[in-house]
Order: sequence, then structure tokens, then C-alpha cells
Amino acid sequence: MNDKPSALQEKDGVSKPETTSKASAEKIKKSRARQNSVNEFVTGILIGNITFLSKAITLVESTNIKHQQKANEILNRCLPHSNKSIRIGITGVPGVGKSTFIETFGKYLTAQGKKVAVLAVDPSSSVNKGSILGDKTRMEALVTDKNAFIRPSPSGTSLGGVAQKTRESIILCEAAGFDTIIIETVGVGQSETVVHSMVDFFLLLKLAGAGDELQGIKRGIIEMADAIVINKADGENKQNAKIAKVAFNRALHLYPLKESKWQPKVLTASALHNSGVEEIDNMILTYIAITKENAYFNKKRNEQNKFWLLSTIEQQLKTNFYQNPKVKSALQKEIDNLENGKTTPFNAAKRLLDL
Repeated sequence: MNDKPSALQEKDGVSKPETTSKASAEKIKKSRARQNSVNEFVTGILIGNITFLSKAITLVESTNIKHQQKANEILNRCLPHSNKSIRIGITGVPGVGKSTFIETFGKYLTAQGKKVAVLAVDPSSSVNKGSILGDKTRMEALVTDKNAFIRPSPSGTSLGGVAQKTRESIILCEAAGFDTIIIETVGVGQSETVVHSMVDFFLLLKLAGAGDELQGIKRGIIEMADAIVINKADGENKQNAKIAKVAFNRALHLYPLKESKWQPKVLTASALHNSGVEEIDNMILTYIAITKENAYFNKKRNEQNKFWLLSTIEQQLKTNFYQNPKVKSALQKEIDNLENGKTTPFNAAKRLLDL
């Protein structure tokens, strides 16, 4: 038998009952195991508690049915406290400097007394379905800012450049008091139109001297941009940025005037050297003022709500279809028939849909 007191029992020669530490550990264990109620979540979010906000977004992103039900209750309670922010979508090809730009822009905004939430979407692997979620490591200065919140999320199977639950996350962030919501998208090119359906201002980052200018002039994503910012306009690339700015300005004037009555602008910036950021912020504020005055701002948000209503219905129909027991049992049979040349994809689909 070992008579030597344990570290928990003895400190500075004074013995302490081991039962006390056991009771404390048990209390902590029970506290962790206890599920927070909807009321606790809503109260926590409304006072700006980041822990409750993060947990609520996790519930929103969960595929667990119980989690989804709880998330819907939280969303419904938070909805009256949302809709009070400026939503900015930022996109661009990988390597254009989105994370660096967002960090510099975010720090500029928090210095003005604003609260900034960054919903950063990382691409998911099509092979193992995983995602690095490294945006927090790329925004070291912003992540420690008390007026900023960074939430990386996997894009999953979403082709729109945003996570499927980004829309709901915006509502929660707004309820938590964030007045500027920045959505950093995957940067997957012309399929990245979904982000346009959830933001007020759509910013496209481009590179000069990287052979990217011609692709940018094509119709598609550039038509949706409210502004183009040529990033990394510093050092030897400064002159290239000026040339690219002229080229993009010419291209933008070929497009008809937008319904918002806003003529998209082209600016240059260097996120690394913190130049051009103030001009970009002033441009966004001007856009918001113009669109609120001509009522386009509210009209666009109403159209976005309709879009997400229909998208949610489509997603739910798809989910219900694949979860149908009859479909589950018949699907593999139809796949086998396809592989053996006994049916066509169209006939197989029709039979499954008829179920």
C-alpha cells in the first residue's frame, strides 16, 4: 500500500480531501454534458456571446434531425433581431489574396468601431469530403480582434461557392450585433452565383499581369460584380494594375446599366501594404446610400428571400426523395440495370420518381 499523498491531496504540506476534487470534476462533466436550451442560446446570441453564436452555427450546419429542429427554433427567435447589417460578398480565383484582403479590410472596419463577422467557406475535397478550414490561421490579426468573428465552414457539396447553411449563419451573426457580414467564397468561377443571392454588395478581386484579364472580361461572374478590385497593386505590379484597371473599366462600360442604377467601379489595392482600403469602404457606403434611396436595396433583399424559399423547397424535396425507403431499395437495382445495359438513365429516373 502506498501511503504517499497524491498531488491532489497534498500541496505545501497541507492535505486536502480527494473527494472535493472528484466532486468538482463530476460537476464539470455534468455541466459539459448538459444541453443548452433554446432560451439560453437566444439570450447568449442577443448579448453577443461568441460561444453561443458558434454553437448555434454548428447546430445549423448539423445534419442531425434533432439539431436541425433546435436550430430552426433558435433561428425563428433570432429573426426579428436580424436584417440590420451590410452584407458583402468577396470572391476571386484562388491565390488572388482574398484572406489577406479581408483581414486588412476587416481591421479597417473594426478600427471605425464596427463589428465584423467573416463567414469564410473552404472548399471540401471531392475525394474524402474533408476541408482544411484554415482561414483563422490566415487571418491572425483579425481573429484576435474583439470586434471580429471568423467562422470557417466547409463548402460540402454546394456548387455555389458558399456553404449550404451560410444564409442561416448570416441571420445569427446579425442577431449577435455584427453590422458588417463578409462572405469569403471558394472562388470556383462562374458557378459562384449563389453568393450574389445573399449579399448587398458583390466584390470581385482580380490580379493584374497573371493572364487573368481576358477571362474576367467574359460575361458571367463579372456581370454580377458591383465592383472590381485589382489586388496586389504594389511594387513592380503597380503599373500592371493601372493597365488592368483601364481594361476592366472599358469592359464594364459595355454592359447595360444595372437595375440598381449603379455603375460598377474598378479600384486598385494592396492588402499587404494597406492601401486602397479606405476608398473601397467609401465606395461600398456610397452604393448602399444610392440603393437605399432608390428602393433597390429592399427590393433585392425581398427577391433574395424568394430565391432562398424556392431553393430550400428544392433541397428538402431532394432530401425527402433519397430518404424514401422505397427509393433506397430500388435505387441500387436501377443502377445495376444501368451497368448491365438493361435500361437508360431517363427510364430509370422515371421509375424512381414514380415511386
